[in-house]
Amino acid sequence: MNRVEGKAALITGGGAGIGAATGELICAEGGMTVLVDANADALAVTTKAIAQRVPGARVSMFVADVADASEASRAVEHALQTFGRLDILVNNAAMRNYSAIADSTAAEWQAMVGVNLVGTANYCKAALPALRRSGRASIVNVSSCYALTGRKGMGLYDATKAGILAMTRTLAFEEVAHGVRINAVCPGSTLTDFHISKAMAAGKDVETLRTERQTTSLLGRWATPREIAWPILWLASDEASFITGTTLAVDGGLSIM
Repeated sequence: MNRVEGKAALITGGGAGIGAATGELICAEGGMTVLVDANADALAVTTKAIAQRVPGARVSMFVADVADASEASRAVEHALQTFGRLDILVNNAAMRNYSAIADSTAAEWQAMVGVNLVGTANYCKAALPALRRSGRASIVNVSSCYALTGRKGMGLYDATKAGILAMTRTLAFEEVAHGVRINAVCPGSTLTDFHISKAMAAGKDVETLRTERQTTSLLGRWATPREIAWPILWLASDEASFITGTTLAVDGGLSIM
């Protein structure tokens, strides 16, 4: 099916993981994609892979730090110059922090908020003029299942991800008159390149890693990035035309455990 035929998307954090999988699906479903990431090498690899796997894929890349508002404006301009329009924004870029709240520093908080919250706001602000012109535009913000439930050790990350949900609801109210829908997805444990690289650096076998996270969902396993990308694609498409301001838990049932 061509769920996003002729639509242009901008995806932050598009160099790998969920962002890369979403970019590939959008191209496969008839759309055009600009992938944004601070990692130029990862962007190049992902852009080439999508072009190889999706015949006729219309995909471009833009290197940027999402915390920089001026770069957000330039990324949107790149999308408009490349594809002539912008219909979909996926705010997926994020950074992690493993400090307990009691031990965290002001600099750590500022860095987390700068990327996870301000970065999301930067791209919403930069993209909204073009999205409003679309008439049937959609923003999908990638939050986390831990914005809905608790745990220890990642309070800074989880707090910013919860803030994204509040931002999503407010934007839904503010942009409804302009024809822009705004929704959020909350992924559960997802086996991305980040987790694989981290495990390998610690000397852990990837096959052993795959057996973990059995207690962090009812399904008893990791999600693949593509399993998160499908709901993002659907929320961005006209099939979800009566959905705005919602939070979709894509967590294998963790939020009800």
